[in-house]
Amino acid sequence: MSRLKGLKAESSQFTLEGEPFRILGGSIHYFRVPRAYWEDRLLKMKACGLNTLTTYVPWNLHEPERGTFNFHDQLDLKAYVSLAAQMGLWVILRPGPYICAEWDLGGLPSWLLQDKDMQLRTTYPGFVDAVNLYFDRLFSVIKPLMFEEGGPIIALQVENEYGSFAKDEKYMPFIKNCLQSRGVNELLLTSDNWEGLRYGGMDGVLKTINLQRLSFGAIQHLADMQPQKPLMVMEYWSGWFDVWGEHHHVFHAEDMLAVVSEILERGVSINLYMFHGGTSFGFMNGAMDFGTYKPQVTSYDYDAPLSEAGDCTTKYQLLRNLFSQYHSEPLPEVPSTQEKRAYSLVFIQHHLSLWDSLHFTDKPHRSERPVNMENLPVNSNSGQSYGYALYETTITSGGALNSRNNIRDRALVFVDRQCVGSLDYKTHEVALPDGEGERTLSLLVENCGRVNYGKVLDEQRKGIVGDIVLNQSPLRGFTTFCFDMKPNFIKRLTNSGHWKTDLKSSGVPGFFQARLSVDGPPKDTFIRLPGWGKGVVFVNGQNLGRYWFIGPQHFLYLPGPWLRSGENQVV
Repeated sequence: MSRLKGLKAESSQFTLEGEPFRILGGSIHYFRVPRAYWEDRLLKMKACGLNTLTTYVPWNLHEPERGTFNFHDQLDLKAYVSLAAQMGLWVILRPGPYICAEWDLGGLPSWLLQDKDMQLRTTYPGFVDAVNLYFDRLFSVIKPLMFEEGGPIIALQVENEYGSFAKDEKYMPFIKNCLQSRGVNELLLTSDNWEGLRYGGMDGVLKTINLQRLSFGAIQHLADMQPQKPLMVMEYWSGWFDVWGEHHHVFHAEDMLAVVSEILERGVSINLYMFHGGTSFGFMNGAMDFGTYKPQVTSYDYDAPLSEAGDCTTKYQLLRNLFSQYHSEPLPEVPSTQEKRAYSLVFIQHHLSLWDSLHFTDKPHRSERPVNMENLPVNSNSGQSYGYALYETTITSGGALNSRNNIRDRALVFVDRQCVGSLDYKTHEVALPDGEGERTLSLLVENCGRVNYGKVLDEQRKGIVGDIVLNQSPLRGFTTFCFDMKPNFIKRLTNSGHWKTDLKSSGVPGFFQARLSVDGPPKDTFIRLPGWGKGVVFVNGQNLGRYWFIGPQHFLYLPGPWLRSGENQVV
């Protein structure tokens, strides 16, 4: 069924199907919410009085290896957008290719960084070619979901806050053309913070603003820039994200309500970023770096109206009361809260040291100089994107091991498999003990998450990215093992007969296995690791994310649909 009058921005008010329309939107990222819960979260959105769902599209998940695409299961974008339509929600799609989103490399695939000259978010040929191939596939999926084709997508965002980056004046017109040349005729918009608005927009593309408080007359500023156009706060930040080692962010409900009320009173359209944050499961968190590298935590709770586990918070109730005043009909009932269950303690039964797990990795790579993760010849030559890499070489003396700040991002250092220290951005030197003859030096390097915002995107290669020196002399002759901990690796590991039961002999780093017994239908729960240090948790092969004793996150969300009645495997 084709329709003509989509979302238009031709006067000071939006129109949809020729009638005045105000966007009351909220962001929920399908890739941060277990698929089994998509419906619950969208029902709660509808019941809060919102009319529009906004989501990013993460290129790095949809094309994990160059030329290999995934739009199934958890990544079934078509199913997600269609579900929104069934609920009577419109959709604003933000396909990037760069999405920021506190997501590894802002959603850009790490294999782009195999090219040492890569310039991300520019018209550099290597970037342009990759974007074109990805968009060819992406738009074959989403084109039928456009408003004019009878679908719910009423607008698309061109890139994301490019005004704050602004390296290449040809880039935004290129992305705009990427959309239009693939048959997109819906409204196009850009979103920028106050600073980013200074940079020129594009003809026929509506500017919107991102903010949390109404200081500086930001909305008036936008109105002055675009007279006789509808005003929209594309990202109204309902909370904020957390980084490891700092405090948990809270944005008080009353403060938020005051700003949202004023935005609505002024007749401005709004999108709550986030309405429901969810979880950056696995290794997908991003990082900040404005001089100091700070990786983000796994939880993307965001202090949003729906909590990480999908519960309605005080913010939700206050917003629902407010939005109900903008509807003539009563709002739908709020779905009941997902039941939670506190399961009993689980005890570690088996362990496998890092060294005993080496033969479950793919064939190690031998090289004179250390090779960064992205350039390792693994994953169909798309390199290693996430996880850990173990670099080994031979040394014939002790002394001062200096990283020259070439460790990305954190390394444990071993001599003959005994831990002698760690290296990171603050610590560049470790003293190696003296010893006779040849010994093995091992560095287990963790990619803690690539920066997702700012000027250093092109420098986000991980692993060892340059020379490591021992007594001023660069080390050579490396063997590198890739521990990206994909599901098949975890499966091979857990099915092997190499696990030991004598826990007295267990060393770290290693793999530790426990069983969680669930009676009856599984419920949502959380995993806490009191007294543990740093690592990652898998349940039935699903990577829940990272734990680190420094906080502020002290438990990991474990969705009920990822558990089963009976025995569950925790690694």
